[in-house]
Amino acid sequence: MSPQNRSLLIVDDEAGVRSLFRDVFERLGWSVSEAEGAADALEILKREEDFVIFLDLKLFGTNGIELCRAIRKAKPLSILYAITGWTSLFEVEECREAGFDDFFTKPLDFRTLQKAVEDASEKLSRWRKPFGAGS
Repeated sequence: MSPQNRSLLIVDDEAGVRSLFRDVFERLGWSVSEAEGAADALEILKREEDFVIFLDLKLFGTNGIELCRAIRKAKPLSILYAITGWTSLFEVEECREAGFDDFFTKPLDFRTLQKAVEDASEKLSRWRKPFGAGS
């Protein structure tokens, strides 16, 4: 698998969550970018290829649903996963309608997340293959 298919972006306003993602996934060979909020995430996405993205639904200044819609429009091949500790505020149906590929609740099970990330990377490889990228 090429390095560009192993890029992960974590968008969460909690530094501890971002750090945990970085520690876990860098040990597994992923390039991990971090964003504290929507502006940071959108700036990173301007410079980079499509990502596997974990996006907290409750962010300062915007919510994850709005950010998901913006990312989906700008980077339609990215794989977006919602993460939240506030399941009563956001319904799974709303997340699907916004363009999330899956939904995970805190506390996070990193074995489940690792499987989701590996599956997403394989999907991105398949999608890029017809265009000669990522092969």
